[in-house]
Amino acid sequence: MTTTSNATPIPGKIALAPRTAARVATVQGLYQMDLAGTDLNAVIDEFVRLRFPKLPGDEAAAGADPAFFAELLRGVVRRQRDIDPLVDQQLAEGWRLVRIDAIVRAILRAGVFELMERPDVPHRVVINEYINVAHSFFSDDEPKVVNGVLDKLARKLRPAEFNRDAGK
Repeated sequence: MTTTSNATPIPGKIALAPRTAARVATVQGLYQMDLAGTDLNAVIDEFVRLRFPKLPGDEAAAGADPAFFAELLRGVVRRQRDIDPLVDQQLAEGWRLVRIDAIVRAILRAGVFELMERPDVPHRVVINEYINVAHSFFSDDEPKVVNGVLDKLARKLRPAEFNRDAGK
């Protein structure tokens, strides 16, 4: 999980739905903010003006829902002090959020934010979306890590959804 990655999805993926593209863009934006220290509003402006209209080579962000993207990015930044300890508690012993790959860190932060703040999106959808986002960047074990951490946190953050599922 200490592999070095960049914020460009693996080429050859199909066009994404607007919200899925917004999630991928959120991960890219969080990565940019994390590594380059870019300002939140500058990242939102760059993505909405330049990347969403479809820059060559950045097809993953093309067609993203700009309002959803901005909400996710602002929300992760606003709730990061709450999100990071939750993620830290779910990682394997000896691992901390600051030690894992920056893209995985961004995926987990965005996924946890949605689990915390977007009850209109079912937990299964949130988890599946971020597993798919992880697959767009990685071909190794990272999607499994995303699945495990988000599943554990979904059970803690949304127990009522799991109780409903158990009653079916």
